[in-house]
Amino acid sequence: MTVFHNHDDGHCHEHKKPEFNKAFIISIAANSVFVVFQIVFAFITNSTSLLADAIHNLGDVLSLVLAWIANSLLKRKPTDRSTYGMKKTTILAAFANGALLIFTCGIIATEAVNKLFHPSEIEAVGVMIVAGIGVIVNGATAALFIRGDNDLNIRGAYLHLLYDALISVGVVVSAALIYWTNWYWVDPLVGIFIALIILKGTWGLFRDSFRLMIDGVPKGISITEVRKHLEALDGVEGVHDLHVWAISTQENALSVHLWMPSQQLSDPSRQALSKELLSRFGIHHVTIQVERTKEHCEDECNAYL
Repeated sequence: MTVFHNHDDGHCHEHKKPEFNKAFIISIAANSVFVVFQIVFAFITNSTSLLADAIHNLGDVLSLVLAWIANSLLKRKPTDRSTYGMKKTTILAAFANGALLIFTCGIIATEAVNKLFHPSEIEAVGVMIVAGIGVIVNGATAALFIRGDNDLNIRGAYLHLLYDALISVGVVVSAALIYWTNWYWVDPLVGIFIALIILKGTWGLFRDSFRLMIDGVPKGISITEVRKHLEALDGVEGVHDLHVWAISTQENALSVHLWMPSQQLSDPSRQALSKELLSRFGIHHVTIQVERTKEHCEDECNAYL
């Protein structure tokens, strides 16, 4: 029995991953200032929707702080007590952000339904101005994270800011309609519509991060295709105990037992296999156990035949 490990920590053959530390600092600072600005003007304009949007933005600032901390912990070195470092915190942050967005949808929908039955007059022009500033602030800061679509943690931060911009657009549109028509029911109706859009877009983030939390196969990787790839290797007569899971929102790992009764897995072959698994499936850390005798894998191998 021979065990091989491969950890491509350098990733010299990959493009360098974008850094988002500065993006987090700018986004947190800009949105914190804007939240205070929103709260003040929500009371001045007597706008419940603007106050609700401010509370929602405050929650997003907290989620950005959480995502920033997780992204920083990603760089922590492994220790004797935490052999993968703190990389898993990025998955936890992505899940928390998804859950927070879904919870926020419930708050927005509840407030909107209440206003639908109890409409109140608002200072439409002031609301349009403040919400318009919100579109610019949230849209600009969301653009800072647009390159992180393959990282669930960064994607969560991006979605928070993008949906904030969308909410602000909805507030501008509803305030404009109210200004010209005095249809106060438009405001809560737009709020319900926005909540549904956010829920639809957020569900994927929530589902994907939950799957990674329970060590499910990461999105975009087919365990069937990985198995076929390994079974097609020269000298491999059986594949069992195949596991693929996420170490973080940026790195995936694989462990597998290969039954190779008549052939060895040389170092060059192992290195080539690791590169193939990385380029084709996005798997960075590979652990392979080679078995020469049938009794080691007979039951397990037969289960997959």
